[in-house]
Amino acid sequence: MSLAELIQTAAVALVGLALVMSAGWSIQRLTGNSGWVDAIWTLGVGAVGVAVALAPVGGGETVWRRAVVAALAAAWSLRLGLNIVRRTLKAGDDPRYRKMIEDWGERAPARLFAFLQAQAAVGAWLAVAIALAAHASGGALRLQDVVGMALMTAAIVGEALADSELARFKADPANRGAICDVGLWRLSRHPNYVCEFMVWVAVAVIALDPSAPLSVLALLAPAIMFWTLRYASGVPPLEEHMQRTRPERFAAYAARTPVFFPRLGPRS
Repeated sequence: MSLAELIQTAAVALVGLALVMSAGWSIQRLTGNSGWVDAIWTLGVGAVGVAVALAPVGGGETVWRRAVVAALAAAWSLRLGLNIVRRTLKAGDDPRYRKMIEDWGERAPARLFAFLQAQAAVGAWLAVAIALAAHASGGALRLQDVVGMALMTAAIVGEALADSELARFKADPANRGAICDVGLWRLSRHPNYVCEFMVWVAVAVIALDPSAPLSVLALLAPAIMFWTLRYASGVPPLEEHMQRTRPERFAAYAARTPVFFPRLGPRS
């Protein structure tokens, strides 16, 4: 993918996702339910990612690679997006967004719009990484393709498993008020976020191409996603909510469970 093609792809992705998140903002304002925001973002990133993956740009890429990357992007988006839709239909408003909106006060509509446009910019770069993976040059199947595809599949399955474990835990009346500490949640306080980060590591692995210097830009996707999940809209507001609502149980859970990456060795 040439520089001109990369810029064009980024522009298309940014405009598309800016429109998607503007719609998300409108839906939140109409319904008062911020739970739809993440579902719209996930499905929007997936749709734009599939579109830029399948679009022919340079001529050096192969149809099978574009199709496989598009299929993996669609699987990630639909699995996660529909899970968030189900959660929103059942649980309603997202406590992270609700807290931000309450803190913003009268400025909440404008601040939320700006925040969602920032999310659109993040999503646009993720879509660019998908495009770089789909349009890597060469027709032969490379070892890194196999590794990347296997890693992305494992990450999608792992994230689905973590979400399923959490849903089953919450559905049990005996766990009311408790913090999930089963399965993958014994290894990390946020195993779904760890798997989400690994999805984008896998995309970068597929995208890297020694003959295409611009392909290193795909490494920004996992870097951006790690920062977003670990230090911005993922871990901090969620853990702040748990600290506020279940301080003693969260303190005990946090003392024995790493915040993000699982520890090597026996669990203390």
